[in-house]
Amino acid sequence: MKFENTLAFAQKLDGEDKLRSYRDEFYFPKVNGKQVIYFTGNSLGLQPKRTQRFVDEIMTDWKNLAVEGHFHSEKPWWDYHEQLAAPLAKVVGAKTEEVSVMNTLTVNLHLLMVTFYRPTSKRYKILCEEKAFPSDQYMLQSQVRHHGLDPDDTLVEVKKREGENFWRTEDVLQKIEELGDELALVLIGGVNYYNGQVFDMETITKAGKAVGANVGWDLAHGAGNIELKLHDWDADFAAWCSYKYMNSGPGNASGVFIHERHLNKKDIPRFEGWWGTKKETRFLMKPEFEPMANADAWQLSNPPVLSVAPYLASLEMFEEVGMDALMDKRDRIVAYLEFVLQEIDAEMDGTSFEIITPKDRGTQLSVFLHGQGKSLFDYLMKNGVITDWREPNVIRLAPAPFYCSYEDMYRFGQILKEGIKTV
Repeated sequence: MKFENTLAFAQKLDGEDKLRSYRDEFYFPKVNGKQVIYFTGNSLGLQPKRTQRFVDEIMTDWKNLAVEGHFHSEKPWWDYHEQLAAPLAKVVGAKTEEVSVMNTLTVNLHLLMVTFYRPTSKRYKILCEEKAFPSDQYMLQSQVRHHGLDPDDTLVEVKKREGENFWRTEDVLQKIEELGDELALVLIGGVNYYNGQVFDMETITKAGKAVGANVGWDLAHGAGNIELKLHDWDADFAAWCSYKYMNSGPGNASGVFIHERHLNKKDIPRFEGWWGTKKETRFLMKPEFEPMANADAWQLSNPPVLSVAPYLASLEMFEEVGMDALMDKRDRIVAYLEFVLQEIDAEMDGTSFEIITPKDRGTQLSVFLHGQGKSLFDYLMKNGVITDWREPNVIRLAPAPFYCSYEDMYRFGQILKEGIKTV
């Protein structure tokens, strides 16, 4: 399609958008009395309006039933989380029994490391990407030290090539082959938080498995954003947060994937708790752990239903729309945003925009603002564009397809152009 940087053209695209009604399903902040242009769904998704109803149901049941709400509410609390498994499995490309909702992202990564990082004197190294998200770095370093190993020797980073802003798949594969039978684990952020790059997870997983390593993925920026086929790719495990593209609320419950070949095993290493035991015998209070036959065996405690409820509300919308429709709009709206940026870049003197996100991408564009500083970001924020700043001078723009419009992209371009003239 030949794009045009005009309001009429943007409105024409909105008129053709099959998801346009979902914009009204979300609450938008306001700046100067006007609804914002929201580009930070990669950090915290907007609140779906239906979320309140799901939370209110639990509050009402708590008020009226107290402890009996665990078993006698319309959505009983004791297995509330199970309602999320089927729709969530579709989002991440898994079987229903391979997913569960529990804890938060880094907690779950630590728990999964107990199972999938079992270093030996020969096979102990972990491969990750250069400058992984800090929480992943801290988690990996502390896990390595827990095993009495030296992070400097154990953690191997795949680096970008000199002068490039992205990772090359062939460099990841070369590093896997180089480490060979020393490699215990590959754990990479499937979508990089800084540049928005989507790694070739299928190819990397296959390579890691070929040398005998376990392979896991941090999908904080992947779940609800890109096509995932975790089961078919043969990944051992994955974890993700739910508050970015999945709109479940700040700091909310995390999801996990554990491949079916690791399920229904009593002797697999893991930290265990009451809620991982079989439902049929859980309340017999047996002294011996009997694992659930699915990913719920990794649960420790009963689910925090007030936290899980917003996730269920969001997944209801994912069920209604489907990932294919979301990705179709994602690709088009990101392409239009890229076009608008290029048009503004061509118009303005003394500045240039370098999109450092490669074509292997999801919703996010990371833009290097040559010739500009944080004052431009501040201008955007004051004028109703909620975006994200990363040093030294990168803004991250994530037009979430559920609630962003093409008119938003056009209006952002006009505010950006005015900001360049003003600051």
